[in-house]
Amino acid sequence: MTQFAELFADRPVLADGAMGTVLYSRGVFINRCYDELNLSDPGMILGVHEEYLQAGAEILETNTFGANRFRLTRHGLGPKVKEINAAGVRLARQAVEHLKEKQAGEALVSGSVGPLGVRLEPLGKTGLDEARAAFAEQITVLAENGVDLLIVETMPALNEARQALEAARAVAPHLPVVVMVTVDDESNCLDGSSPAQAAALLTEWGADAIGVNCSTGPTTVLTAVEAMRAATTLPLAAMPNAGMPRAVEGRNIYLCSPEYMASFARKAVTAGVQIVGGCCGTTPNHIRAMRSAIRALDAQDHVAGREAAPVLNTETPPTPLAERSRIGSLIASGSFVTLVEIVPPKGIDCSCEIEGAALLARLGVHGINVPDSPRASARMSAQSLAIQIQQHTSIETVLHYTCRDRNILSIQSDLLGASSIGLRNILCLTGDPPKLGNYPDATAVFDVDSIGLVNIVHRLNHGLDIGSNSIGASTNFTIAMAANPGAPDMENELRRFAYKVEAGAEYCITQPVFDLRLLESFLEKIRDHRIPVIAGIWPLTSLRNAEFLKNDLRVSMPEEIMLRMAQADTSDAARREGIRIAQEMLEAVRPYVQGVQVSTPFGRYAAAAEVLASVLPQNSAGTQA
Repeated sequence: MTQFAELFADRPVLADGAMGTVLYSRGVFINRCYDELNLSDPGMILGVHEEYLQAGAEILETNTFGANRFRLTRHGLGPKVKEINAAGVRLARQAVEHLKEKQAGEALVSGSVGPLGVRLEPLGKTGLDEARAAFAEQITVLAENGVDLLIVETMPALNEARQALEAARAVAPHLPVVVMVTVDDESNCLDGSSPAQAAALLTEWGADAIGVNCSTGPTTVLTAVEAMRAATTLPLAAMPNAGMPRAVEGRNIYLCSPEYMASFARKAVTAGVQIVGGCCGTTPNHIRAMRSAIRALDAQDHVAGREAAPVLNTETPPTPLAERSRIGSLIASGSFVTLVEIVPPKGIDCSCEIEGAALLARLGVHGINVPDSPRASARMSAQSLAIQIQQHTSIETVLHYTCRDRNILSIQSDLLGASSIGLRNILCLTGDPPKLGNYPDATAVFDVDSIGLVNIVHRLNHGLDIGSNSIGASTNFTIAMAANPGAPDMENELRRFAYKVEAGAEYCITQPVFDLRLLESFLEKIRDHRIPVIAGIWPLTSLRNAEFLKNDLRVSMPEEIMLRMAQADTSDAARREGIRIAQEMLEAVRPYVQGVQVSTPFGRYAAAAEVLASVLPQNSAGTQA
């Protein structure tokens, strides 16, 4: 326990993912000895290690899972135990040193020790002493070549796990040892032992940390480690497969997405797991998503203190909401707020957007919402367009700010800069993942999510950076959050809503509303954390546009509205019908909310004004879209 604590303290640590899956995807046949590639193709192995480090892994496992005498003998490589294991450590260490040289990053090298691949007595002919000797042979080489710890993994039976653990204690007593079993669909070990029994025995036998890996996927692994938690005080590890493989066109494909594995990582850490990683089917993309999830969770709990908001010792608190901006004043006074969304251009010419903002300002719209590269598209920066609109027109902007592309240092720098140039209204968003955009392989950052971002902005409003150091003055932002009244997982949506309010959000802007019943239900459910709500209104432009919102963006769309759009027989008729629907929604939601935000599909700013005609000081009902 002491050795383990010296390496990791009590924070969650991210391990890497599968080696074999990546090699298989690169054309290495499954009948090859993957461990032998340490010798015959070291460049490929080094490259995989470096990809995992770039994805955020803090523990790099050596490519030695099957590098014991029994398994290597099947490939005619029994005499090369020492050579293959030594090369495995050398390549992993080389990748870590490259990381340190290029990025000043740190990672640990773990010696991977898998099962022997033979049945042990009493079920098989291999004696326990033979098994222990084989483990000792491999572990000795790993230890002599400088691994930082050992991970004994995918153990099918406790008697085999015990032989590996005893061998490690005998030949490398200085190394921390993590022992992980694999479990069946019912979360029991393959020898029939329960997770609680496994935890108790592995603790008794002297493991430094225990856990579950491989198995049938995240759900069974999570169930097993939760059962282990009740039977041990040791640190826990969880590294599941990315689900069960499916045969697709002759190849075994693991279907769990990076987002699903990220969700697992959050749940595992919340359940008390300290080492999180992946096994078969996981790739650097999965590990990257898991890293973002863990960092976001850490930011919520540690940067801002989600469960108990810290007392902010500051001599520069923000001015009252009513004095920070015009929009803040309207919200504070209970006035009905009108906002219109203007999306930044894909090039450098924003004259059309500025003209649209000027038109809306003349008609009496209160503010312009400026999205931050929506749908992960490459566009002019939202901050640039927002300040240009304010410089050239008389209207305020609400800057959308996402966590997708920025670490916590960049977030802080951007927000300080935004305040210094006169931007006063911030909408805090997690951001769409890059896979939704034109550059699906772009790297996402997600150091924090929108909850952590609200916390950061709240601290800056109190004159403090994320390290509680004074920045000299309040940034004086109004802090907006987003919510989806039609979210499929409403329980999670409500929980996150409450966290954002507790973190400092002062008003909310919803996703487009087409179903009044969902909005009413949502408002009732947030009554204990109620802040002013501005409803999103989207003027549909066509049936295809409605189908996109319903199927791609998961916006709740009643069949009645789909039918009305389907009955519009021309594009002009469809746009007119979309405006009528939006006008009807505005009047329907008006008694329940403190404002509306109208989107402008395809840059039709006049259409937005037409939707808002009934609530604008000037009559714009005759304006043509």
